Parts: sequence; C-alpha cells; structure tokens
Amino acid sequence: MTVSALEEKTFIPVDNGDSLAPVLSFLAAHELRDSSSKANPSYALVGVAEHDRIELPWEVHQALKQVVLAMLAGKAVTVAPHSMTLTSQQAADLLGVSRPTVIRLIDKNELPAERVGTRHRLRLDDVLDYREARRVRQYDALAATEVEIDAEDDPEQVREQLREVRRMVAARRKSKG
Repeated sequence: MTVSALEEKTFIPVDNGDSLAPVLSFLAAHELRDSSSKANPSYALVGVAEHDRIELPWEVHQALKQVVLAMLAGKAVTVAPHSMTLTSQQAADLLGVSRPTVIRLIDKNELPAERVGTRHRLRLDDVLDYREARRVRQYDALAATEVEIDAEDDPEQVREQLREVRRMVAARRKSKG
C-alpha cells in the first residue's frame, strides 16, 4: 500500500454495468440464501496461488456492495478515508451544515470537541451520534406537527389547524432559543 491509498479517489463506471452485473447477481443470490439459512456466508479476496486467500471483514463487504450498486446505477463513487478525528469543516460537511454552525454547536456544548491550539477537533463517533440524535428530533418534530386533513373538511378549518401548528413550532423554537 502506498500513501496515495489514503487519499480521496473517485471511480467512474466505464461500461454499461456488464462487468458489474455478475457481481450484483452473486451478492443478491447470497443475500437471499442468507435469510433462509442459519450459516453465515463469508467473502474473500482470492489471489493467483492456491492458498492465496483472505477473508473480508463484514464492513469491507458492505462498502464494496454499496460501490457496486452505485456504479451499476451509473453513478461515480468517491472513496474518501476519514480519520477518527475531524476538523470543524469535515464535521460540517458530514452534518450538511456550515462550519460556523458547527462552532456554535460546540460553544453551546451540543457537540463535544477538544481544542488543539486555535482549532477544534471532533471525534467521528460524536459527530455521527449528534447527526442521529438530530434526525430523531426532526422526525419527532414532524410527528408532533401532524394534522389530519380530509378532502371534505372545510378549507378555513384546515387553514386554522395549520396556523395552530405553525404557532406551536414557533413557540417551541423560542423556548429553545
């Protein structure tokens, strides 16, 4: 392995999936078999020599499966190794927010981080945990604002229900702010 193996690299599908289709068929057949069988399949890399074989960890198998599916869909795949600690910009990219938002979350103690000089370092696990907790809060907020609407309801009554939901959301935001 070389240092370049640790850099981000994008792979672009070059054929119509002709070379990947058998791989997908193989994976699909074994996943169907998995659900009906008690045995756990193992996946391996095989070399030229007779005993040149190494078992793939489950995580590597899952990553390869995602790569195959994406490339079969005609999408380019970027492999970007991440360190176990992230910069505030890397955390922002992972969360889909701006870097200043990450800094505000750190300042409000909503996202743990350590300071190294003038920079913040965040643990990948902490960022992923925060992302999952945020997703749960978002789904809970959506569920709390649910309004039953029937096609035969009076439109004015529906508007009033929606206004009430907006007022509840605004009040919840004010109380957290």
